Amino acid sequence: MKIVISKSYGGFGLSRKALHALREMKNIYALKETDTGEAYPDGYVRESMLRDEFDSFLRDIPRDDPDLVKVVEELGSECNTRFSSLAVIEIPDDVLWEIEEYDGNEWVSEKHRCWS
Repeated sequence: MKIVISKSYGGFGLSRKALHALREMKNIYALKETDTGEAYPDGYVRESMLRDEFDSFLRDIPRDDPDLVKVVEELGSECNTRFSSLAVIEIPDDVLWEIEEYDGNEWVSEKHRCWS
């Protein structure tokens, strides 16, 4: 199984180029995402004073989404934002997994039970 994680402090996020590549693939998550300057469903338009390098998209996309994996493998570093450094990692198919992080630097762990 392939999973996308961010290997840098700052957290997961996709570049505008990756967002548009996913839209071209008709990815349901990308089609729902609003880009800077586009109208939201209620008609509101976000006026961004941020430069493109600060924009970050699809922070909630499932990390094992096949379209996401394909775009990250094909575009490589062009998927990164100023704060993310995306990588595709492979784990065994039968593992129940979760993404853990420290200050945005992520890794995949096998799920286990905890009580406190």
